Amino acid sequence: MNAPTTITLPTIADVDAAAARIKGVAIRTPLVNSPALDERLGARVFLKAETLQRTGSFKFRGAYNKISQIPTQKKAAGVVAYSSGNRARCARSAARRWCRHSTI
Repeated sequence: MNAPTTITLPTIADVDAAAARIKGVAIRTPLVNSPALDERLGARVFLKAETLQRTGSFKFRGAYNKISQIPTQKKAAGVVAYSSGNRARCARSAARRWCRHSTI
């Protein structure tokens, strides 16, 4: 039997640090409103247009945030993404941008 895993939740400081790391690299996508959806649900609803993000997915933000934390001296080892979809595409795009923004 495996020992229970302790989960550490991110703090607001972690969120602020991630926002600083992706600033200028991730696209700040807009919120859009749909009057038809508002009427149907009886509330104002906003949709985050993440299809406008690099690679068309919100996953770019997390991929760049994680990859940008790899120490420069370990950059040459590369990055592996076990995915054939959005996650791998985002990891590839994030790694390329990270390599351009950091030096060995």
